[in-house]
Amino acid sequence: MSDIPPFRADHVGSLLRPDSVTAARKAHFEDGKISAEELKEVEDAAIPNLIRMQQDAGLKAVTDGEARRSFWHYDFMGMLNGLELEEREEGVQFAGVKLRPIFPTIINKLSFPDDHPMLEHFKFVAQHTDVMPKISIPGPSCCHFRTAPDDIHPKDYKEDPQAIFDDLAATYRDAVGKFYEAGCRYLQMDDIFFAYLCDPKHRTTKVEEGIDPDWLIERYSWMMREAIKDRPDDMVIGMHMCRGNFRSTHAAEGAYDMAAEAIFSTGVDIFFMEYDTDRAGGLEPLSLLPKGKQIVLPGFITTKTPELEPMDWLKRKFDEASQFADLDQLGIAPQCGFASTEEGNNVTYDDQRRKLDLVVATAEAIWGGV
Repeated sequence: MSDIPPFRADHVGSLLRPDSVTAARKAHFEDGKISAEELKEVEDAAIPNLIRMQQDAGLKAVTDGEARRSFWHYDFMGMLNGLELEEREEGVQFAGVKLRPIFPTIINKLSFPDDHPMLEHFKFVAQHTDVMPKISIPGPSCCHFRTAPDDIHPKDYKEDPQAIFDDLAATYRDAVGKFYEAGCRYLQMDDIFFAYLCDPKHRTTKVEEGIDPDWLIERYSWMMREAIKDRPDDMVIGMHMCRGNFRSTHAAEGAYDMAAEAIFSTGVDIFFMEYDTDRAGGLEPLSLLPKGKQIVLPGFITTKTPELEPMDWLKRKFDEASQFADLDQLGIAPQCGFASTEEGNNVTYDDQRRKLDLVVATAEAIWGGV
């Protein structure tokens, strides 16, 4: 087995926040009792333990668990030039709960700053692991999909939708280059809105906004392709897709069929595809995966509940998946992160470790290693 991705066993990136980090974030952001520097000291002490936990599970790619973030996406987005985060009264609706009311607002032309803080976040992981360091960031579609039309203020973006897509592609092209300069050889960009745009209610919302959802899928694919097409040969790009993950709830449902061709044409190397429930539809879209080196990691193992999936069931799922894609182009990862927001899913630290152990054990059982 190689020490260079793609790996047979992997995970999306976020992990349950250590209690020390949760307490320190409250002390800093809510209570004002500690400084940003003191918060960073707590994070710096906790993250190496998260890295060791991943390594001890047998994973060959590790992250910082996104422990320095509140959200999987908004923190990164709010650090871009031209985009600000506003807190309002009403949050995004998930199944039975609402997200905290944070709203991206594009106030100026978008670009990637040379000193984006997550470059240093990546470097910290690289300094504390002997395996492959990885960072997961929101993909280019996130900045568009998660920003309401009325919150996009630059005149050229309003008059010509392609203008914002052009700038997002350029912003992410710069991000790819800057992460490479920082030493990153495995960058994951989570473009979950391909899956959202296969959901009838989300498609209807876009139509009501005057946007053709199929056109939007094609534009999102174009942005990703443009962002990564000039990456160096030794840089691997992953992309995660799911239907929402907030305190073990979801925000969308629907099979990948409408978007699969666009997804697999992005040029991405590794696709993390949620497949833990019927909400994701059937495995037939995997038949559109081109023959070659690209790999899909079907997320048969859920992060939303603690129960462990039986190994025999997982083997049967891969028997089914191999009817549509070559088994050599498949691997295993959990369906999503364990904590897409700092609140985390309704699982314990022990549940999380057992799930990661199961990911590795499944890879060993099916492919002989990770």
